Amino acid sequence: MINQIRLDSFGPLSSIDWSALGRINLVIGGNGSGKTFLLKAIYSSLRTLEEKRGDEQRSEAEILVDKLHWTFQAEKIGDLVSKGGDTPLSSVITMDGQAFSYSFGRDTSRQISSLENHVPPRASNSVFLPAKEVLSLHQIILKTREQDRVFGFDDTYYDLAKALRISTSRGKNYREFAESRTLLEGILGGVIEYDETSGRWLFAKGRHRFPIGVTAEGIKKIAILDTLLGNRYLDPGSVVLMDEPESALHPAAIAQLLDIVALLAERGIQFFMASHSYFVVKKLFLIAQQRSWSIPIISATDNAWIDDDLKNGMPDNPIIAESIHLYQQEVELALQ
Repeated sequence: MINQIRLDSFGPLSSIDWSALGRINLVIGGNGSGKTFLLKAIYSSLRTLEEKRGDEQRSEAEILVDKLHWTFQAEKIGDLVSKGGDTPLSSVITMDGQAFSYSFGRDTSRQISSLENHVPPRASNSVFLPAKEVLSLHQIILKTREQDRVFGFDDTYYDLAKALRISTSRGKNYREFAESRTLLEGILGGVIEYDETSGRWLFAKGRHRFPIGVTAEGIKKIAILDTLLGNRYLDPGSVVLMDEPESALHPAAIAQLLDIVALLAERGIQFFMASHSYFVVKKLFLIAQQRSWSIPIISATDNAWIDDDLKNGMPDNPIIAESIHLYQQEVELALQ
């Protein structure tokens, strides 16, 4: 698992030092606070470690430059250095006590000279689940990147699209994965299938099959996680980064999805989630209390990032404060 993340002068993230990370980790903050940026920074390092496998000829530095270029869609990676300061961009991710670190300045174009790695190549796959679903855009994403080679869909979308085209594996799966798939399909009310002949995703409910484009966005998001469990792209050593898990889901489905996340985390998958939903924070707080788990949380404030742990209670945060304020207003109206 990832144990610690330290970032300095990384775009909107002037300084983050987040340690004692757990099975589930939560990033909260308002729009534009840098939540997604933080997840993408983590993802870029993870995928660098995971792509350095087998007969891969590129160096780690070359892989990292490609990941930063395509994940953040920056023509010059030096553009990722925080504006208004002279401090170089610095990233350190510690996994199982071993560090992967790099740094570069704002004049850097396509070469990183300062990189140090003590983390062995990873056999497991990490995945970034964006706020928007990708099934209905699957072929467009692949064409845009593999044929056109243009910016538009970043590497989080492209890597996910490649993972989704792996065929579902038959045979016995991990118990927690099989149980999670059953629960996910219960939320879906059916199953998502890929039709090789037409090259389209379909939603199957009983004897009926519908084009993926006419199904609800929340169903498509849940189907993506189900597919990655079914085709064995994810395993107990994977790291899953979820941007706005609440997007397009009603509160009951959010709660069910997070229960499934806890089940998968129990089997070994590590989760990082970015959210601005009170429902997500509250449900994860309840999971922390019920399971006696540490669920680290880092919150964006006006001046800094503050870390806490949901096992210690609900943290002070504007999102939580506003939700409580609205509830108090409702109570006052009811008592009038």
